[in-house]
Amino acid sequence: MVEPETAGEPKKDLSSHPKSLRLLYLGEGPGVKQRGPLAVACFQKVAAMLLLYDDPRFLEHATGAHPESAHRLQTVSQHLTTAGLTDCCRRVGWEPASWERMRRVHHAQHLTGLEQMALAGGGRADPDTIVSPQSFDVSRLAAGAASDAVQRVLQGDVQRALALIRPPGHHALAAHAMGFCLLNNIAVAAQQALDVGLQRVLIVDWDVHHGNGTQAIFYEDPRVGFFSVHRWPFYPGTGSAAETGAGAGLGTTRNLPLDFNTSPAAYRSQVMRELDDFAARIRPELVLVSAGFDSHRADPIGGLGLEVEDFDWLTVAVVEIANLYAQGRIVSLLEGGYNPQVLAECVATHLKMLRAGGDAQ
Repeated sequence: MVEPETAGEPKKDLSSHPKSLRLLYLGEGPGVKQRGPLAVACFQKVAAMLLLYDDPRFLEHATGAHPESAHRLQTVSQHLTTAGLTDCCRRVGWEPASWERMRRVHHAQHLTGLEQMALAGGGRADPDTIVSPQSFDVSRLAAGAASDAVQRVLQGDVQRALALIRPPGHHALAAHAMGFCLLNNIAVAAQQALDVGLQRVLIVDWDVHHGNGTQAIFYEDPRVGFFSVHRWPFYPGTGSAAETGAGAGLGTTRNLPLDFNTSPAAYRSQVMRELDDFAARIRPELVLVSAGFDSHRADPIGGLGLEVEDFDWLTVAVVEIANLYAQGRIVSLLEGGYNPQVLAECVATHLKMLRAGGDAQ
């Protein structure tokens, strides 16, 4: 016999679960007298599924013949669907990030500037970064996905979430866009976690380019640990090992800059050593991933010699850290990766390992 829900049991957000399962879990509906063990087990299984954020509106950020194009996500979506990898993922609706939420990370002048540029028909926020008429709305949708994913994970609705969003975000600074990025999605996610009371958040950024925007936003914040492994020297020119934080945040930034000729084996051994050590220092309550896949050897504007299989062990590494310190809680956001077919294969590997909780290695 299963006891009814007690006052001390955390309230669960069941809004995204099938109605029949919600009724069974709550002990409601025709013929249901109490919550049964099968319903509890079913709910727990659904809650353990990977929450997947994707939306065709992300294709409306029109960049033309630009490396960061809609074709990237189109190829990823087609590949995941064909492989049946989304069948066991949950999807939910969400709202674009509010102005209040964006203002927690970005200056008001930056936001109004982007909005006005989009309303005027678009342009370039910097030499590399295109703004189309829909770009500001799409960016808000991406930041909203990041925020919503953190909220659901921290509520216990799910343990892990993956957001296949664009434009990417980790180069965006508080005051301006940069490097294909308009809003800093991972920073919005981290700030959401801080705003609901978390004191220790770990961001792991394995994009081939250093996440300068993310680092700058939290450089003096002791509550956010930022770990970046990236090609060096390379764009955007930041990310030396000497950059370790400042003020109260001194020691909460760890950069692992690697030379272009670093072998995959050396990459793995250095990442595992440095990341394990840094995670033990931070002891995160939540793990966020800036999941860029442009360190694959075939990426046209990045490349650091990695293969698709390397994103298997990278994902397992962050899952194990989350399991050890953060109750398994992970939110992963898509960043770079500009060979669409390779990107699709890397995302598939990442999704499979997130969905399996690392057990499928």
